[in-house]
Amino acid sequence: MDSLYIVIPAYNEAENIATTIKEWYEIIEKYNSDGRSRLVIVDDGSSDETLEICENEKIEREFLEVISKKNGGHGSSIYAGYKYALEKGAEYIFQTDSDGQTFASEFEQFYEARKEYDVQIGNRKRREDGIARVVISAFVRLVVLIIFKVRVEDVNTPYRLMKAESLKVAMDYIPEGYSLTNIALTGIWGKMAKGKINNNKRINMRFVPISFRPRQGGINSINPAKIVRIGIRALSDLSEINRKVGK
Repeated sequence: MDSLYIVIPAYNEAENIATTIKEWYEIIEKYNSDGRSRLVIVDDGSSDETLEICENEKIEREFLEVISKKNGGHGSSIYAGYKYALEKGAEYIFQTDSDGQTFASEFEQFYEARKEYDVQIGNRKRREDGIARVVISAFVRLVVLIIFKVRVEDVNTPYRLMKAESLKVAMDYIPEGYSLTNIALTGIWGKMAKGKINNNKRINMRFVPISFRPRQGGINSINPAKIVRIGIRALSDLSEINRKVGK
């Protein structure tokens, strides 16, 4: 059986993290690959009890690992988690968030198709997180279309299953600790899926409809205005990544 690493970034998620760990640990137990699979929580310098809760949950869960890092944002936490999984020899890496907006019950359709696709990304067709987030997602899709010249259904979904090889190839283009890791990865994979990157094989990528409910507790640390500011600042960074991809 293939080794699976589930990467979940967490920042001040004391209200949600225990439930998130319980829900996703069941997936790791089911697909533990003779003990080689792991659930990896990346604590992004939380100022509440998130890290303490994670360490307590770890006591009775042998396949749970906790990484603690200096606060650097969601994207840098994802980057750290991906890098860790690749270094540990994961064959498949899955990423979701710790706020309870996604459903572990929808994971099965991704894992069953893992041999057919190099990258599978959730497409949030049924969103319950507000119109502002929908508008922002549309804006980011437009940015990826302009910069990477690829059209994708959902750019930044925190629900994606990746073969290690495809993740590693794309990660080579992204700066250490980058703030918009998933967005950049989606743009790179979009080009790889269309055979637009020299010296890299064409990959099979698909978008899978998923549910997306409101966060289940706590306060979102990034408001829509902040997301837009980050997006504007990131335009030059994404353009530079695209230039590197084109070389």
